[in-house]
Amino acid sequence: MRISAELLSIIVDHARREHPNECCGLIGVRDGVAVSVHPAENTAASPMRFAVDGLEVYRLITEIEDRGEQHGGIYHSHTRSEPFPSQTDLNFAQHWPGVEWLIVGLADGADAEPDVRSFEITDGRIVDAGVGVAGDG
Repeated sequence: MRISAELLSIIVDHARREHPNECCGLIGVRDGVAVSVHPAENTAASPMRFAVDGLEVYRLITEIEDRGEQHGGIYHSHTRSEPFPSQTDLNFAQHWPGVEWLIVGLADGADAEPDVRSFEITDGRIVDAGVGVAGDG
């Protein structure tokens, strides 16, 4: 998925606001391009994991689909480790086939330069999808 610098900035800002806890949210896409970002509440309020209320997930996916988009990505932050899918992420990804995983690494703190990576996770296999920054618009 390609994403504009503006949308990527919204995700990084969300990660910084929630630090030291992980942030999380969904990404709406059209034709492989991110077109909307939908922050969610991390009900776990934890620096080690994230959880989202099922009703909020339903509401956000409905919002994405009502906009004529597809749910194409899940984003979250890692505040104590590199931005690489953890075993918890792998377990969670089993329930979301075909969705890209964008992870914001803030292990060096909220004010540090973030390390942002994106992955496709299929049947426990992790493929670095790269973060393609598209022009704004």
